[in-house]
Amino acid sequence: MPGAEQDRAPAAQGRTPFGASSPVRRGLRLDAEVERRLLLTWRADPEVVARLLPAPFRPQLVGGAAVVGVCCIRLGSVRPRGLPAAVGLRAENAAHRVAVAWDGPDGERTGVWVARRHTGSRLVALAGGRLFPGRQGRARFDVDESDERVRVAVSADDGTRLAADVEVVPELSGSTLFADLAEASDFFRTGSTGWSAAGVAGDGRAHEGMRLDTDAWHVDACRVLEVRSSLYDDPVLFPPGTVVLDDALLMRRVPVTWTALRPLPAGAASSAGPRPPVRRTAAPTSPAGP
Repeated sequence: MPGAEQDRAPAAQGRTPFGASSPVRRGLRLDAEVERRLLLTWRADPEVVARLLPAPFRPQLVGGAAVVGVCCIRLGSVRPRGLPAAVGLRAENAAHRVAVAWDGPDGERTGVWVARRHTGSRLVALAGGRLFPGRQGRARFDVDESDERVRVAVSADDGTRLAADVEVVPELSGSTLFADLAEASDFFRTGSTGWSAAGVAGDGRAHEGMRLDTDAWHVDACRVLEVRSSLYDDPVLFPPGTVVLDDALLMRRVPVTWTALRPLPAGAASSAGPRPPVRRTAAPTSPAGP
């Protein structure tokens, strides 16, 4: 894909195999409504995924598999905390993500490493990595959706392509990672902290993060009719047989808040040397959302 050689430059030079770094920004809270959030999930070879992650992250495993995916999200009424919803903006966005673990001061933490972000909004692309964490590439989004079905196509300026067609179903079936919808819902609800690369003047490199909070979490199961991803279909990054589509979930009309976090040093775990991927057994079945 265009720009692939640049995307695969060594992480030690401020880039991961997935993409570029961005300045760290923190201290901001954003309120918004998730109008639609489609979570597409693949299970992947943990050794392959581990090679693509920067320190201090390692793959979070479910049943021995790494978990990678794409979040296709349309946000409405996005605005800084304290401003009325009427002044907020609306944007289509997509994020390629990896479920990860790292060592925090109080023990192991889990969340996601956001490898690539794209947006259909010029304003979000301009503000990302400057006014709020998360550098955003530009992309064109074609969306066709109803209550029962969602089709999304993403064509990014950097060559990243995604096409997905799903239909809403009563129960999750066919997943190897999760026993049922409640288990899948709990996994993603608890992994609500997202990190991405950032450059920090004076201490080399770091990761900037945001945490998603909501008291109205709810997702529905989907059946995948079609999906294509230029990232996960790339045989250089993911050799044949090392990544397999697992499931899809859909969130709609949920109010959320994102909070910018303190930067995480990129070399936080480097002094201890490489660590094996963390193995996680999916959480016991519980109702979706709090």
